[in-house]
Amino acid sequence: MRFRSSFTQSILLFVTLLIASQVYSYYAVFNYALLPSLQQFNKILGHEINLMLVHPDHNDNGLVMDAPLRRQILERLGVTIHAKDSPIAEQYHQAISIDLMSEEMTHELGTPTDVRMALGEESYILWLNIEAMPESLIRIPLSELQEEDFAPLFRNSLLMALLIIAGGWLFMRLQNRPLLALQKVAKEVGRGEIPSPLPEKGSTEIRSVTRAFNQMSKGIQALEDDRALLMAGISHDLRTPLTRIRLATEMMSPQDSYLAEGIISDTEECNEIISQFMDYLKPVNKQSFTAVDLNDIAQDLAHSEGNGEHIEIITELNQLKPAFGSPIAIKRSISNLVVNAVRYGNGWIKISTGMTA
Repeated sequence: MRFRSSFTQSILLFVTLLIASQVYSYYAVFNYALLPSLQQFNKILGHEINLMLVHPDHNDNGLVMDAPLRRQILERLGVTIHAKDSPIAEQYHQAISIDLMSEEMTHELGTPTDVRMALGEESYILWLNIEAMPESLIRIPLSELQEEDFAPLFRNSLLMALLIIAGGWLFMRLQNRPLLALQKVAKEVGRGEIPSPLPEKGSTEIRSVTRAFNQMSKGIQALEDDRALLMAGISHDLRTPLTRIRLATEMMSPQDSYLAEGIISDTEECNEIISQFMDYLKPVNKQSFTAVDLNDIAQDLAHSEGNGEHIEIITELNQLKPAFGSPIAIKRSISNLVVNAVRYGNGWIKISTGMTA
């Protein structure tokens, strides 16, 4: 699916960059803030566990449970040791393995260690499976790390992302508003209507485009005015000799009346052609459009043009919906078709109306 709208493309690019920046931010925080703290935590935890592991004679047991100092440290830390076959050890198998901490703890303890984390009832629980303690698991509650501690982070990140996206959407909408106005007036120019100059708003580039469009509209209006003035001058220059010809024809002798009628008919036809050109130059005012019944116009023209002796006009009028337009212009265009058919046809004309999808 292609997004062709510049607004949609800009929003998608903006959201993509925002997500990328969020991911990079979490990556930077993890590598430069959390990771050093985690390494220090592993080091301290490794030293504490080393206090519980003794290797005086490299015994497999290795754990002195009755040493008062070590027992006191265990109690303060909340650390408990459980057999691998105990019921609570099932939590270890359901926990998530943390490879990074496992590698760090293996390095600190000098023995392979598997570190896993699970979510307990009150806090996160850290489980350690140390190879030096093959029959036991160490359970360490992270009482200062609650599940709710991460909620503000994600909530604030989501809120910030939504605010940035909303701000970007509003900014792009304000930037595109002049373009929408420009699109609207461009359609008006395409329909032959010259709109008023647009206000120059928005960025520098959009202001330049708006200024160029206003200059183009002004130039089109000047060309239309020049064309109308030219056609009006040509019409006036043509009507003047036609009027003189008609006056001279009307003063011809009765013996030349058959010639006078032909000349007068030709001058009237020339005047009609000139009138059609002048009507073509008039601007179209859609506000003056009214409902037009094409069947009535066709019926009137068939009645008025069918009075000739050798003209047969047949009408086939179907039911139509009202058409909106200029009644005079529509009647004139249909009349021109009928007149040409009468003049150059073979005496038979059919006028039919209908609708197409």
